[in-house]
Amino acid sequence: MNSNRLKKNKWNKRKKTLISWSFILPNFIGFFIFTLIPIVFSFILAFSDWDSFSKPKFIGLNNFKELFGDATFWISLKNTFYYSIGVVPLTMICALGLALLLNKKIRGIGIFRTIFFFPYITSLVAVAVVWNMLFHPTMGPINQFLQHFFTTLPGWTSSSKWAMPAIIIVSVWRSMGYYMILYLAGLQGIPKELYEASSIDGAGKWEQFRNVTLPSLRPTTFFVLIMLTINSFKVFDLVQVMTEGGPGRATNVLVYEIYNEAFVNFRFGYASAISFILFIIVLSITVFQFRIEKKNAQA
Repeated sequence: MNSNRLKKNKWNKRKKTLISWSFILPNFIGFFIFTLIPIVFSFILAFSDWDSFSKPKFIGLNNFKELFGDATFWISLKNTFYYSIGVVPLTMICALGLALLLNKKIRGIGIFRTIFFFPYITSLVAVAVVWNMLFHPTMGPINQFLQHFFTTLPGWTSSSKWAMPAIIIVSVWRSMGYYMILYLAGLQGIPKELYEASSIDGAGKWEQFRNVTLPSLRPTTFFVLIMLTINSFKVFDLVQVMTEGGPGRATNVLVYEIYNEAFVNFRFGYASAISFILFIIVLSITVFQFRIEKKNAQA
């Protein structure tokens, strides 16, 4: 009887293990095929010359030597940092501001939250086309409104000076609703007792925001900062639809340069080298942010 019971228990454990693996395996297979293998292959290609029509040829560090002497690469890197420095703080400020405004228990507040979140789930191509019409230098409603206040109007996507600010504006408008939801979750997790205690101590709204709200939102803010930084260095879709890297090379960011080298010039090895540099940059910035956050938390 005991041996039968032991066999039955072993079979039940194995059955549970198999069931568990049956849930994990599809995701693991998808990750292995569509993520891990391409990453490894891209790393190998960074040291090779391959146009997809012939066999890859190992060329060592030649791609990286060419890369660091390529003016277009440095322009793309500068544009990427320009975009990131503009998008990250603006999106965080707008998202937090919206969250504070919409963190109220009033009738119909859910409708307003949905309105601000809706651009994030709207087709990006449709969003870019509409904004291109709004940014039209002569017939666009934005410049038609600005001409009542300024004599010199921005050329927006047709100007090398204003094209990147235009993309930053659209990006902030589109994504602030998503990060607003994250901040709303953080705000609703702050204990009301903290505000009650601070008000008893005579703290006003600004003191409560500075001494209660912001410190309590530190984990949320850090998560938003990491996600925004990573996504800002991966920007491609808005650039592709709105400006195609132009005018000139004014909005030619790193991911768009990777796309051009790989799928326009068929230099997959060189594109992989740029991807490798982009990975190192994003990893370094992320590690730096984690270390700063760790020091602040310990302090």
